[in-house]
Amino acid sequence: MASTYEPIATTTLGSTQTSVTFNSFSGYTDLFLVASVSSSSGSGGVASLRFNGDSGTNYSATYMYGTGSTAASGRESNMNVMSGGDFPASGTFSVNQYHIQNYANTNTNKTVLMRHSTNGVTVASVGLWRSTSAITSLTLSSGGYATGSTFTLYGIKSA
Repeated sequence: MASTYEPIATTTLGSTQTSVTFNSFSGYTDLFLVASVSSSSGSGGVASLRFNGDSGTNYSATYMYGTGSTAASGRESNMNVMSGGDFPASGTFSVNQYHIQNYANTNTNKTVLMRHSTNGVTVASVGLWRSTSAITSLTLSSGGYATGSTFTLYGIKSA
C-alpha cells in the first residue's frame, strides 16, 4: 500500500463472532477497512456496516455487479445499516474492502466505496450515511464470521 496508509488495528477472530467494532482512530483524512472473511455457516453471509451505533434509516447504497457474462445494478434506500457485501460459506475466504472517505468532516454526509468478489460475482458499490457527524466508531456485522476471519483498519493521511 502507499506510504500514506498506516495500519491502525487488526483483529483476527479466534472464534465465531457476529460483529467487529473499531473505535480508536484519529488524525487521518480517510479510513480503509480490509476484511478477509468467511461465514460461520454453510450458506455464506452478508455484511452490514454501521457508524456510531446509528440504527436509524440513514443509510443507502448504489451498486453494480457482474459475473463475466451478465451485469446489473441496483439501489437500496433508507436502510438501518449499510449493506457491506456478501462473503462465502465456511472454509472459503474472500476480501471485502471499504474506503470510508472524509470520516471526520462535520460539514458533509459520509461516503463509502466498497468492493468485493464472492462466488464468481464481482461487486462495486458506493454507500452513503446521511449524517454530518464525525465517525467515531464503525461496526461490521453479519450472521456470523468464521474463526480466522481478519479485519484490518488503515488510516489514510493526505499525501
